[in-house]
Amino acid sequence: MAVLKLFFISMRPAWISKDSWFKSLFVRKVDPRKDAHSQLLAKKEDTNLYKIQFHNVKPECLDAYNKLCEEVLPSINADSHYPCELIGTWNTWYGEQDQAVHLWRYRGGYPALTEVMNKLRQNKEFMEYRNERGKMLLSRRNQLLLEFSFWNEPTPRPGPNIYELRSYQLRPGTMIEWGNYWARAIEFRQQNSEAVGGFFSQIGSLYMVHHLWAYKDLQSREDTRNAAWQHEGWDEVVYYTGQLALFLCISLALCPSF
Repeated sequence: MAVLKLFFISMRPAWISKDSWFKSLFVRKVDPRKDAHSQLLAKKEDTNLYKIQFHNVKPECLDAYNKLCEEVLPSINADSHYPCELIGTWNTWYGEQDQAVHLWRYRGGYPALTEVMNKLRQNKEFMEYRNERGKMLLSRRNQLLLEFSFWNEPTPRPGPNIYELRSYQLRPGTMIEWGNYWARAIEFRQQNSEAVGGFFSQIGSLYMVHHLWAYKDLQSREDTRNAAWQHEGWDEVVYYTGQLALFLCISLALCPSF
């Protein structure tokens, strides 16, 4: 089962010396006033849109909730009538307890999302699922996301794995800087194929970034993260990007049996 763990980090004012090699390496590459973040940071060769759902389930209902999802969601994913894919479904393991997280991809962007929503309203099984699901939830929220151009597109991978969702609330106006740093820093975190996907919010809570990682187990996570510190410049990546975030939420999750 999956869990979301919250860590709130207070940030100090950023300062890097003028002669820092790292500062010269990570100069701003785009002017945020010229275009929207969606045009500057997202992939240009596709029109994928993602939706992430967070469902806080009544503790006594989690098993029944998972069973209900197993009966309905895979059939939607497998039906070509709906231009969407269920990328992953997780239960939080460490962090916010009794929470389910679903990540959907819509190939075709907003029109595909609208098409799926309209078709699901006509799907009797899905509407019954929604009504039954509502009885099991304490609260729910979602966001529409785009993927960073420099991250992998999420693809199926052999398991079992644990998944880490690191969600950053950025300071308004810093998304471009964040993207420029991570466009170069991501190479430090690719050696064990742990990078699953990187996203930024479009609708819902704004100035949010989600990084999704996969590890074989907790020890693999520890070893992989420690190895990143052996790369010259990673410490400055962590320091400088830390100044761009207001807080960080870390969630460790497992996939349910389905």
